[in-house]
Amino acid sequence: MVDQIRRKMLATGVAATAMAAVRRVFGQQTGKGAAAMSFYEKGSVRIHYEEHGSGFPLLLIAGGGLNSTIAGLKNPFDSIEEFKGEYRCVAADLRNANAGESSGPLEVDRPWDSHTDDQLAVMDHLGINKFMVMGFCIGGPFIWNLLKRAPDRVVAAVLAQPVGFRPEMPTLLYDGSMTGWGPDLVKRRPEITMDAVQKYLTNMYVKNADFVFTVTRDFVRNCQTPVLILPDDVPAHPYKVAMEAAMLAPKAEVSMFPWKEPKERIPLAVRQIRSFLRAHRPASA
Repeated sequence: MVDQIRRKMLATGVAATAMAAVRRVFGQQTGKGAAAMSFYEKGSVRIHYEEHGSGFPLLLIAGGGLNSTIAGLKNPFDSIEEFKGEYRCVAADLRNANAGESSGPLEVDRPWDSHTDDQLAVMDHLGINKFMVMGFCIGGPFIWNLLKRAPDRVVAAVLAQPVGFRPEMPTLLYDGSMTGWGPDLVKRRPEITMDAVQKYLTNMYVKNADFVFTVTRDFVRNCQTPVLILPDDVPAHPYKVAMEAAMLAPKAEVSMFPWKEPKERIPLAVRQIRSFLRAHRPASA
């Protein structure tokens, strides 16, 4: 009798484990309000993404530099919680972020474009053509690259505390990634060398060391996509660059500044983001 009970318990445990794995692979919801979590795979690229809510698609890009993960979308406010009631929020761990579940080759010669490839591929995988995007920190350069690569797909964009080039600290982003991202990546991925990391970061932050890294001032000047910029003023997020982009872009709006301090201002910034997105959401959505 004891053996029968034990066998039933083991069988139940195996079944439960298998069902959990199935839910994880196929991105099924596990309960009310739960995220649909899944993976996009192509060749050696594997991108972990989640979907929350419903409505017109909103791609969310977390801050955190090359360690950008979905978890980072809780800072400086919970973006998914704020917008999932009105939008189909899509978020992904950045390829090769150390705390994330996305992985792929280190494309030394095309660092920015390899991530843009992933972002567009996830949207393609989900059958999403047109979408809006909101990005924090490193999400700024990513968004400008999306606007360059897929101008007919991005309906509107929000750039919060965007990264930019600071001439008085020209190696800031390179140095930060060489110490805060590269060594941990190499430990996890022995096939990647620090020499490759150095070349990758040189192409990302040194060879294109100007403005917003991914596009030129002329591109921004001619960009017809509505953008809302929320400036910051810390070393990696130069106020001057954010405001220059806002002044150049013909359909740009800008938030109050500062908008994160005191913290009581954050809800006002969120309200402005919501109004901006609603104003530019397609009427048929």
